Amino acid sequence: MRPVIAGTTMPILEITLDPGESVVAEGGDVAWLSPGMQLDTSTAHGSGGQGGFMSSLKRVLGGGQLFLTRYTAPAGGLVAFAAQLPGTIREVQIDPADNFMIQSGSYTASTPDVEVSVALQKKLGAGIFGGAGVVFQKLSGNGTAWVQLAGEITEYELAAGQSLLIHPGHLAMFRAEMPLEFASIKGIKNKFFGDSLFLAELHGPGHVWLQSMNAAKLAAAIEPYLPQQSGDKN
Repeated sequence: MRPVIAGTTMPILEITLDPGESVVAEGGDVAWLSPGMQLDTSTAHGSGGQGGFMSSLKRVLGGGQLFLTRYTAPAGGLVAFAAQLPGTIREVQIDPADNFMIQSGSYTASTPDVEVSVALQKKLGAGIFGGAGVVFQKLSGNGTAWVQLAGEITEYELAAGQSLLIHPGHLAMFRAEMPLEFASIKGIKNKFFGDSLFLAELHGPGHVWLQSMNAAKLAAAIEPYLPQQSGDKN
């Protein structure tokens, strides 16, 4: 398996598979692929090889799809996935000691033994942040996963005893063992909470990836420029 991440602001993940190799992804995310590629859609994919409906249901609760597609190359070939937002695609290695939490919608693809499930779902702010940043998926099992991160990326290594307050929409990825809670910050006026703002408080030790863009803020920025529907149909 030979993955290549190409491009700049809207990157492409192109994975060249040797004969018999497979990669798993959400069905509608494929951009192009070689003829002869075998596609199998099932709830069992993305379960880390464990299978079962409950595993796929957890994935749905994390903002993913119930069914994932497994792309297998009987004679070799390639399959490519395009980023959905301007940003970057990162490769992460998954094993029992290296589990990661990623923002809902960031999962792109993985090798068959990686499990994609929900690990954190906060109802507080779910409507306020447009679903971005309050639902996190967990990547566990063994293998390789590729995730989409929006905008520019800043990374921090938090030591034991250190913490960071982060707007939920900008918290892209962090190590699964890091404690996360939500804190109300007084003194910041906003249209949703009056005189307080809810931020994610992430505690070390561990590594965190922060993104400069999030889908909810991008949608809000372009909304004034979208054509407005007229109430008069005549």
